[in-house]
Amino acid sequence: MAVPTRFATPSTVGPAAGLDKDRIVQQTDIDALVSRCSAVKTGYLSDPYAELFLETSAPRDRRYPLINRGTYIRTIALDQLVDGFLSQAPTAQKQIISLGAGSDTRFFRLAAANKSLRLLYHEFDFPQVTIRKIEAIKRHKELSSIISEFSSTGGQVFDDAAPGFQTDMRTGSLKSASYYIHPLDLRTLKPGTPLPEGIDPKLPTLFISECCLIYLSPTETDDIFKWITTSFGQPSESNSNGVGILLYEPIGGDDPFGKVMVRNLSQRGIVLKTLQRYSTLERQKERMRMLGFNSGMGACDVNFIHDAWIGGDEKERIDKLELLDEREEWVLLAKHYCIAWGWVERSPSDQEGVFMFQNWTRFPVQQT
Repeated sequence: MAVPTRFATPSTVGPAAGLDKDRIVQQTDIDALVSRCSAVKTGYLSDPYAELFLETSAPRDRRYPLINRGTYIRTIALDQLVDGFLSQAPTAQKQIISLGAGSDTRFFRLAAANKSLRLLYHEFDFPQVTIRKIEAIKRHKELSSIISEFSSTGGQVFDDAAPGFQTDMRTGSLKSASYYIHPLDLRTLKPGTPLPEGIDPKLPTLFISECCLIYLSPTETDDIFKWITTSFGQPSESNSNGVGILLYEPIGGDDPFGKVMVRNLSQRGIVLKTLQRYSTLERQKERMRMLGFNSGMGACDVNFIHDAWIGGDEKERIDKLELLDEREEWVLLAKHYCIAWGWVERSPSDQEGVFMFQNWTRFPVQQT
């Protein structure tokens, strides 16, 4: 059986040269969405919004059990870390910025589950991707209603709140009191780059990158890290509102399995540009440390997360969903993807002495 090339990868900007290469990477958003819909239909995940972003002409194939399980573990691992951030000082206003968000549904899931959540949520992606997402939002009342209802209770004051949000289909932008979609080439983010509209650098902020920065060059990726740590988490008059980042990325690439994975992707025109530099869990943590997220950091491969982060009853539930008869291949695949995280907080982020990323210290961390 052919080795699956990845679990699922949301879109972002592509290589610096050539629109065709950009489009190839943008197509991974559709791949990721199809995989998510497959995991939902198979019973791994609950997400009533994923199908709404899938265009009529898009395939609706059921993925291999390996892919379904990988999509599930990646999702719940990131969900747990995001919840760890949001649940610390739950009444404090916070901010999430998703890099290369594509058709991700996280905002809609969070906003529907807790309408009183004090949250500003921003998404960055190529205009071709953001236009498609906004079209889906305007097409489905379930999505537009969530934005309108959430914006009426959380976030900042919006001057023209009659429709709940405003869109510009020419540029592919959306803005509301609490939710923004920015048509943005991530390669433009460097230290000193002005902040897009609506972003508040004084708020405790979490960045999320799901198979996004891996497509950029090491220099471009390092510049984004530096832009984050120089624009956010800086001491203010009363505190130093922290900033953190979550990454989901492939690792490895030097062993036979990894070489097959890289070759399969390269045949599709997809190049994992930072894989060699950040190919191990230790290198992922060292990146956090060297580029400013040095208050704390961690990294685990997906196989470890499956074993250590998921309870016995839940493992039993997902084992019953479909037959996974390639367990050795699953372990190999799961060891070639990781979740990495880091944060910087120079002092407590509120007057009660709360560190906004303190909950992250409670997660089991893989020893390397």
